[in-house]
Amino acid sequence: MKHLTYRIALIFAIMALGCASAFAQQVKGTVKDSAGEPVIGAAVVVEGTTNGTVVDLDGNFMFDTAVPSDAVLVVTSIGYKTAKVPVGNGFVTVVLEEDSELLDEVVMIGYGVQKKAVVSAAISTVGTEMLDKVAAVRVDDALKGLTPGVNVTSNDGQPGSGSSIRIRGIGTINDSNPLYVVDGMPVENGIDYLAPGDIERIDILKDAASCAVYGTRGANGVILVTTKKGSKDRVSVSYDFNYGLSSPWRKSDVLNATEYAVMMNEAEINDGRMPMYADPYSFGEGTDWQDELFNWNAPQQSHQISISGTSGKNQYFVSAGYYSQDGIIGGNYDRSNYERFTARVNDQYTVFDATDDRSWLNKMNLNVNVSYSRTITKGISTNSEFGSPLGSAIALSPLLSVYVDPADEQAVIDYYKHNPDTDLVDDNGAPMYPYYSDYNLVRSKDGRLFTVPGADFSEMVNPLADLSLPGQVNNYDRFIAGGEIAFQLYDGLTFKSSVNADLQFGGWDGWTPNHFLGGTRKQGFSSVYGGMSRGITWQVENTLTYQKTFAEKHNLTVMVGQTALSNTGRQVGASRKYLIEEDPSKANLNFALSQPTENDGSGRLYEDYRLASLLARASYDYDNRYMIQATVRRDGSSRFGPDNRFAVFPSVSAGWNIKNESWMKDEAPWLSTLKLRASWGINGNDRIGNFRYAALTATGNNYVFGSGNLDNEDIINGVKTQTTPNSRLGWEKSTQTDLGVDLGFFGNSVLFTADYFYKYTSGMLMEMPVPSYLGESKPIGNVGTMSNSGVELDLSYRYSVGDFNMTVGVNASHIRTTLIDAGNEEGEFFNGSMHMMGSVSRGANGMVYPHFYGYETDGIFQNWDEVNSYVGPDGKRIQPDAVPGDLRFVDQNGDGLIDTDNDRTIIGKCAPDWTYGLHASAEWKGIDFSMVWQGVAGNSIFDATMRTDIPKMNRPAWILGRWTGEGTSNEIPRFSIDDKNKNWSTISDFFIKDASYLRLKNITLGYTLPVKWTNTVFIKKFRVYASCENALTMTRYNGFDPEISGYVDKGIYPQSRTYMFGLNLTF
Repeated sequence: MKHLTYRIALIFAIMALGCASAFAQQVKGTVKDSAGEPVIGAAVVVEGTTNGTVVDLDGNFMFDTAVPSDAVLVVTSIGYKTAKVPVGNGFVTVVLEEDSELLDEVVMIGYGVQKKAVVSAAISTVGTEMLDKVAAVRVDDALKGLTPGVNVTSNDGQPGSGSSIRIRGIGTINDSNPLYVVDGMPVENGIDYLAPGDIERIDILKDAASCAVYGTRGANGVILVTTKKGSKDRVSVSYDFNYGLSSPWRKSDVLNATEYAVMMNEAEINDGRMPMYADPYSFGEGTDWQDELFNWNAPQQSHQISISGTSGKNQYFVSAGYYSQDGIIGGNYDRSNYERFTARVNDQYTVFDATDDRSWLNKMNLNVNVSYSRTITKGISTNSEFGSPLGSAIALSPLLSVYVDPADEQAVIDYYKHNPDTDLVDDNGAPMYPYYSDYNLVRSKDGRLFTVPGADFSEMVNPLADLSLPGQVNNYDRFIAGGEIAFQLYDGLTFKSSVNADLQFGGWDGWTPNHFLGGTRKQGFSSVYGGMSRGITWQVENTLTYQKTFAEKHNLTVMVGQTALSNTGRQVGASRKYLIEEDPSKANLNFALSQPTENDGSGRLYEDYRLASLLARASYDYDNRYMIQATVRRDGSSRFGPDNRFAVFPSVSAGWNIKNESWMKDEAPWLSTLKLRASWGINGNDRIGNFRYAALTATGNNYVFGSGNLDNEDIINGVKTQTTPNSRLGWEKSTQTDLGVDLGFFGNSVLFTADYFYKYTSGMLMEMPVPSYLGESKPIGNVGTMSNSGVELDLSYRYSVGDFNMTVGVNASHIRTTLIDAGNEEGEFFNGSMHMMGSVSRGANGMVYPHFYGYETDGIFQNWDEVNSYVGPDGKRIQPDAVPGDLRFVDQNGDGLIDTDNDRTIIGKCAPDWTYGLHASAEWKGIDFSMVWQGVAGNSIFDATMRTDIPKMNRPAWILGRWTGEGTSNEIPRFSIDDKNKNWSTISDFFIKDASYLRLKNITLGYTLPVKWTNTVFIKKFRVYASCENALTMTRYNGFDPEISGYVDKGIYPQSRTYMFGLNLTF
């Protein structure tokens, strides 16, 4: 019986295996598009599993393992709609339909939109998907590392600080900032009033063809910002929140107390004097001024709520936001802080829609866009050699303590408190300054007296004492409102008219108590000051657009328009002395005792600036194959005289979609897109002061007749010419040519774009080289020429299979800016300087602009033989003051002398050769990940963190590798205070540092809860995330931060590393 049971069980097992094999089979098939072409790289996955495969070059696929006969295959590919098909008998034929939404993808082109497939200009787009993942604090930060040809460099790390944006390099020695256009309204003074969460997309117009429609304002590129609009669905409410903690991403490595004392002793010995400190090793580590100064874990937070929806004919988007950030330097003293309040209403209303009833005047839309922002900022000096908080922290001796020993307090007070101005008397013996008093030394909140570094450190003061003083509070209100009405006059014919206004109100208030920080940082009385400014810009635009498709293949769009802009403003400010009481709550202009003769006040009314323009654009494409677009704009600017007020800016672009040719459709099925582009155009620039073409007079040029001693003095009020007129002053013009190619592979899952451009800027608006006695300021003329050329590369890959989606992109740009003509006889001009050292950078004819200019070094003299053998043609020593251990400066012209006129040369480039970025994002079953990298290469920084006139200041730790004997170093010279060879006080390549870096700007990991969970509590979306900004920086630069917009590091306020967590809620 037992054996019978085993046999029956075996029979059932065999039957079960047979059934399994009957219901599982080898599955293969083909995947093609509607034209019968193979969809190479399409993903085929068994639904509900991770079992999948990929379509090959012939459009075939096959599973390596058996697939159940009742399974469903999910087929996905970029550019096509997802298909689900049953396995059936084991051979599956799949036809994927093209995704019309992707085919109809559009870009903003200024005064309209255009299908991306027929764009023939150079335009880059950053969509809401990437903007949301980056979660940037400022809009300009969101562009870092995402687009080729756009270099975004933070000015510094202070909260609220902006960025320097250069599109295709430095286009002029004047204002190289791009034009910002927000929802059709050109805006000045940046776009920090926008909350990043309000932005739908950003389009960057880079070549002349795309920018010509903005004429004079588009010479440096145009950034089009489109804000979010109301959804067509039911009401949706979103709330976004994040909280973060910021700290310095690194400190600057400087000498500790023992190392400092050793180096100071060594310098004294090298200079022939006795050591300064008897036992350097007794000092230990000493004071770490950076640790004392930095505000570790400085908080920041953001709240954003928005309501979007449709109500009848009305489509609306309403948002409000708040953001605050404390600085990593001074934030804990309420001296480096930022707050921003924002509110926005975007309303689209269909007045009537009678397109079904008649063919003319059948539709009217009204769009209203209103935004308000208020920012409150408190800031400190961020990159100065004259006593900025961080500059002082790296300069002060580590032997100094932060606070005075309580036992020594009275002695310190007695030494510094006396104000010699209190001793001054007039002829009658009365005090000349009755409200002056002795100085008050600064104490901390808990009453401890801060150390005074003393005269040895000049402007460098105790940074914590400096931060303990009240600072200036700045407030800035901005109200931007615009209304547009659009009529559909006839089929394809639309008229739009808009009015926009930009109102800006600024204010600043502050007070200074009686204090003593140092010999150059003191005030023996209290004072208070305040001021305000306001400005308004009006813009009126009217456009008429005709868009029509003929015979299903001929697509024509024609636009003509007019725009007018007016800008004016005013400013007023005042200050008073001698507050009745040093109380912050009472510090206002009415609470001071100074007399009118001691008060200070100023004000001005800004001259009106006006711009009037006519514009036209025509675009034509045939069957998405051949594209051509022509644009012309005529601008009239009030900044030029009557003879040169108007200028015309034309452009033309063309494209050829080769892949859409009939003879290419059957060729190379892996190639999805092949488009060639070419463009040419002229843009202008009028960014100079108003009335610079005219001869204006200046008051205050008075003359005294007679003598006060003879009691016959008479002061005659006089005026004189302020500048020499230049009636021929005209437009600065930039002519740009662009050649590009767009490639797409495997259903456009891989996209590649390459552009070459050349930009020639002539008639640059510069000061003319005329004698100064002709006026108080030199006239402006069209006297300079510059060129920009470069290559832009952009590669991206998108992959989707089942619940997994991935995007990876990399971009790079190589740009060279050359100054062709400096506009003067010398063929050069200088800019950028360092205290006691002079100019550090310049522009010169035929050379890269800008560049560092100084002496080239050739190692270090190792012994006296090398010093004595370095001679000129006359046999004399080229460096007569040099000794072993000093730098060897190169005698460029071989005349036996090291002199300023003949031996300085290019020692580094200020702007990078390469800018590049990498971004990646992935999603799977609610988990999302993204990261953005940004990098530059080929540029340098001038390290100006060491003052040459402060012998006792601290030094960077790398000085420990200095020359101490033959063979010890060939890079860092011996340490000397007297510095007779000027190793440490001459502009040379010794101070030029490699500024190349690669920075992980943002990395984010998020999770969206399943909808089946959140729907039970009426939540459509619940996402939580954690992110880090500036998580990793790879650089050879040993300063605080390699990302410096001004090229010279004087102790830059560094960017912070910020850890954040947040949530996104949608109801």
